[in-house]
Amino acid sequence: MSNEENKIKDEELQQGAVEVEAEAVGTDADIDWNQDADELDEKEAKIAQLEAALLTSEERVKEQQDAVLRARADVENMRRRSEQEIDKARKYALSRFIEELLPVLDNMERAIQAADGENEVVKPILEGVELTHKTFVDAVAKFGLKEINPEGEAFNPEFHQAMSIQESPDHASNTVMFVMQKGYELNGRVVRPAMVMVAK
Repeated sequence: MSNEENKIKDEELQQGAVEVEAEAVGTDADIDWNQDADELDEKEAKIAQLEAALLTSEERVKEQQDAVLRARADVENMRRRSEQEIDKARKYALSRFIEELLPVLDNMERAIQAADGENEVVKPILEGVELTHKTFVDAVAKFGLKEINPEGEAFNPEFHQAMSIQESPDHASNTVMFVMQKGYELNGRVVRPAMVMVAK
């Protein structure tokens, strides 16, 4: 073989080696590219998973915040209701006690009305009863007891109890002509309605 033929063969061999090397490099590049694509897909999947977890956590936090606000509102409502109940209990705890004292008050008033103020023997006793009555009325007034004495006023079934109805030319219709027994209210609540005679 001549030198020239050897040269051509060497060139062909080198060219073949270059092509084989190029193919090998191309295959490595394909492998690298596929690995990069797989890693990218994994990262995107992980990001999507983390975003979903974040949304779930945010929803839980929102639910817990709502639950805390509701619990706070419930506690506030309970506190307000308790205060109202305590206030009512304080205002009306004396109600039954006052009801028991009203006949005593009525009897003192009857004694004052029945007494002869002109009699010198009875006068000091009458003054003592009047003073006791005034002290008694002042003491119960401090706890919110008020007298209901509606003579001449319009009849009100919330505060008055009609014992009889009579025709009267001197009074307008539905007016209280006469109070048979005074009524009383305790802090705005009727303890005993006034017993009255109403004009027709």
